[in-house]
Amino acid sequence: MFSRLTRPQAIAVCALPVVALLAMAVFAPLPFSVAQPGQTTNVLGEDKGAPVITISGAPTRDTPGQLRMTTIVATSPDTRVSLPDIVDNWFRTDRAVMPRDAIYPSGDTVQEIERHNEEQMKESQDAATQAALNYLGLDDKGVKVGLRLADVGGPSAGLLFSLGIIDKLDGDGTGGDLTGGRVIAGTGTIAADGRVGAVGGVALKTQAAKRDGATVFLVPKAECADARAELPKGLRLIPVTTLKSTVTSLVALETGKGSVPSC
Repeated sequence: MFSRLTRPQAIAVCALPVVALLAMAVFAPLPFSVAQPGQTTNVLGEDKGAPVITISGAPTRDTPGQLRMTTIVATSPDTRVSLPDIVDNWFRTDRAVMPRDAIYPSGDTVQEIERHNEEQMKESQDAATQAALNYLGLDDKGVKVGLRLADVGGPSAGLLFSLGIIDKLDGDGTGGDLTGGRVIAGTGTIAADGRVGAVGGVALKTQAAKRDGATVFLVPKAECADARAELPKGLRLIPVTTLKSTVTSLVALETGKGSVPSC
């Protein structure tokens, strides 16, 4: 024999599964990471007491300006990110909620991801060296380039490495400094043939650049809209597609001759 439930009792009973599901949604880990502006490093200078770029087999120049590669810092792949974490960071301009797979390879362990990032950095350094020497018409058998950047992985410093090598070896090509003495920051992958690729996280990287004194930011052209989204006041965006066009833009900016593209 069953007793008849009152309407409030029935509603309460039906609501219990919904409440349980909502509680699970609130506290269950979700496939997202929270990112924020990371460190920037002047590739023309030193990192942890050692030069970022070393060159032998060719004379090098003094480089008074700065070329700062930029990074983002994200929660680790094994960090539990819940709904309250996402809500708390969603509307902050100094944070970004990103799909975890957009930052880390899917299904890999922390150790595998670290190894993957190290391999990407090594490949990026090799491509950056080749792209720079190709641009200058130099033989890598005669000119040896060493690149060192501690605690940073991935390919996004490639463009800045290439520009740093060019500035140390050739400057603007006429005896001047490629940066014009400015603090220039940027991001972008580089291929051996000089093509610049997109990287992601540029809205956070512009904030890191401005924080560390940059007045110019080099951004892959495909990511102009993202870079403009939270652009800090006083930071000029220059879109780039190839190493050659990037150098041309920097020379035009330094000399005041020729046009400098903008996003």
